[in-house]
Amino acid sequence: MKRVEREAMEAMKETVDQSLREMRETFASGRTRSVKWRKAQLGAIIEMVKDNEEKMSDVLFQDLGKHSTEAFRDELGFVMRSATTALNCLDKWVVPKKSNLPLLFYPATGKVISEPYGTVLVLSSWNFPISIKVIEGGPDVATILLQHQWDKIFFTGSPKIGKIIMAAAAEHLTPVTLELGGKCPTIIDHHSVSKDMKSVVKRISGGKWGSCSGQACISVDYVLVEQSFASTLIDMLKPVIRSFFGENPKESGCLARIVTKKHFQRLSRLLNDPRVKASIVYGGSMDEEKLYVEPTILLDPPLDSEIMNEEIFGPILPIITLRDIQESIGFIKSKPKPLAIYAFTKDENLKTRILSETSSGSVTFNDLMIQYMCDALPFGGVGQSGIGRYHGKYSFECFSHEKAIMEGSLAMDLEARYPPWNNFKLNFIRLAFREAYFKLVLLMLGLTKGVR
Repeated sequence: MKRVEREAMEAMKETVDQSLREMRETFASGRTRSVKWRKAQLGAIIEMVKDNEEKMSDVLFQDLGKHSTEAFRDELGFVMRSATTALNCLDKWVVPKKSNLPLLFYPATGKVISEPYGTVLVLSSWNFPISIKVIEGGPDVATILLQHQWDKIFFTGSPKIGKIIMAAAAEHLTPVTLELGGKCPTIIDHHSVSKDMKSVVKRISGGKWGSCSGQACISVDYVLVEQSFASTLIDMLKPVIRSFFGENPKESGCLARIVTKKHFQRLSRLLNDPRVKASIVYGGSMDEEKLYVEPTILLDPPLDSEIMNEEIFGPILPIITLRDIQESIGFIKSKPKPLAIYAFTKDENLKTRILSETSSGSVTFNDLMIQYMCDALPFGGVGQSGIGRYHGKYSFECFSHEKAIMEGSLAMDLEARYPPWNNFKLNFIRLAFREAYFKLVLLMLGLTKGVR
């Protein structure tokens, strides 16, 4: 490593060490535990976003080409709404939860209290960057951060990096929440939604191209449709794309650009696979200088191609045709568990099959991506798409340890819990475990023998 790079890394390491010391000292002081302090921080976040909305929107447009409306919908407004929900509900969330103990433990009482984990490392993503950060940096900084012991790690990113995060966390037995994304499928059962296909096509177009140009973990990754309907679907998608972004999407100001040259080159590589290129039925143009990839539709790209085996994270939509839409269940089951499954259908049997035969972080019927905006529902993955959940009260639980509190009484004692052992004590314990209290009373009164 060059001397300048080595010195920069040492300086960054010292910055991280100092920041972590300060955070640990602050948490140890107890100042951050009070509800009043937490509410003040939430209020400050809301005011900070309100006061800097225009500046943040400008930066998001400069960095990602996001229109201010998209920026408010997906980031600024979402942050304010989430913070407001937490502010309004915090008093209720922190109340200890009383536990109804079995009569066997009377007169003991039990409750569960939520206490903060402590110093938490949040590794956030670039595609929705409005967040509160202590330290900025890339992989090198993340490597330094992961060498330290944290009380919790929260990571948003790819499964590949998620494995590295989890391995680092294992060194200190640190709990993790991993939000990893994946290839989110969309099922179109055109038979049952034929009267609503205009809305279906609009929602798919918005879910693919209208949120950071497909660079979102819950974006539509590919569509499953019956072969007989594929050409109709494509013909319906084309004018909707034009209505969203005009005849020249590059100049529309409504289509986010690809985040970096590295990601542009990755998408370019996926599309330039000769077999994939042959499947392009709409779009496909690219401009590396402007980091622009045109909204693109593929029809039946090879299933063994890279584009069908890694998360696309860009404005490219593969359409996969099936003989019968019921085959979509088996297709999804053959892939790693996705963060979300979307299905446009009014067929209750197909809905039941999707829910009972597939596994995913979430399922949304007849809409796209709205589950992310709903604080009342948990958001998170399963298997390859992640570990843990958050949003709303689930975020409070995500960063809290639920501690069990039990308070016994010295007013009475049961001899059956202590040696020396005998048949009476064995029968007592058997009945106690079964909560057979009437028989317990009979046993203790000596009115029955050998009660089992």
